[in-house]
Amino acid sequence: MCKTLTILILFLCFRPADINSQVSLRVMSYNVENLFDTADNPLTDDNEFLPSGGRRWTRTRYYHKLQQIAKVIMAAGEWGDAPALVGLCEVENDTVITHLLRKTPLHTRQYRYCASGSPDRRGIGVALLYQRDKFRYLSHHSIPVQGKDHTRKTRDILHVSGELISGDTLDILVCHFPSKYGGEKESESRRTDAAVALRKQCDLLIQVRSCPLIIAMGDFNDSPGSRCMKLVTGNSLQNLFADAKGSHKYQGEWSQLDQIIVHQAMLSPQARMKVIPGSAQNFSPSFLFVQDKTWRGIRPRRTYYGYKYEAGYSDHLPVLADFLIDFSINHASP
Repeated sequence: MCKTLTILILFLCFRPADINSQVSLRVMSYNVENLFDTADNPLTDDNEFLPSGGRRWTRTRYYHKLQQIAKVIMAAGEWGDAPALVGLCEVENDTVITHLLRKTPLHTRQYRYCASGSPDRRGIGVALLYQRDKFRYLSHHSIPVQGKDHTRKTRDILHVSGELISGDTLDILVCHFPSKYGGEKESESRRTDAAVALRKQCDLLIQVRSCPLIIAMGDFNDSPGSRCMKLVTGNSLQNLFADAKGSHKYQGEWSQLDQIIVHQAMLSPQARMKVIPGSAQNFSPSFLFVQDKTWRGIRPRRTYYGYKYEAGYSDHLPVLADFLIDFSINHASP
């Protein structure tokens, strides 16, 4: 009797409170730019972001950064709630994520999180925040990016599987591809390695899921039309930001480095979980910008501009996409 009652309570908590046949779900991806704590990790190169480091990264600045990131995530919930799923890039460790979720207004949203391992020399990785009433965690693991260049380690891809309130399995992959440091052409092979690893995992999921629901998101450090990104998209995977204008500004030029990619079936009106047409957007409220005195126009308001402390947010804009989960379509993935 006790076991039956427990199962019933969990079922009622996980299912929506109303009986509508459709529920909306917002997904966000955000490179938060150097979210480091102030403690020294002797195993990584985090000296720049220490109180004694070149940026004078104090606890006051660290906690202000947490509040700024929380402000952006809360503001992105235009329906009165924060996004149900948030992919984060450039987080140092579990500590910074725990502080973000407990020491800011995000504590009211009851987020849980998964984080990847990180062989990156600075120790930064990726993470997924999720609201348990909309996404019930099933499993997660890190996917290493392997290639010929073993001298430059890069971030793992985070794969998280969870059950939606419809009973379907949603697979999420959070990515932070290698940067163009050292030159675009010189670094292209490293991004190609990451693209191959991501595509391989997506193809595996397409094979094993009877109804694949796949979202790959993050900072890909390349434009949607690049050769690297074309290795990921096409042949059942579609980039929702193929025509977007830019989420990152470098030397006066905007590039769409941050993207959300979905399985093509999720674009169909008949899909159990479908993309809401026109919902993919760069989240760009005015408070995220300052005047660009060097290159004209506006640019994202960063935590540091060079070594000048700006007390801002990030050098990237967040990206958003909205989905509709339809209960009236009777099928589910394993």
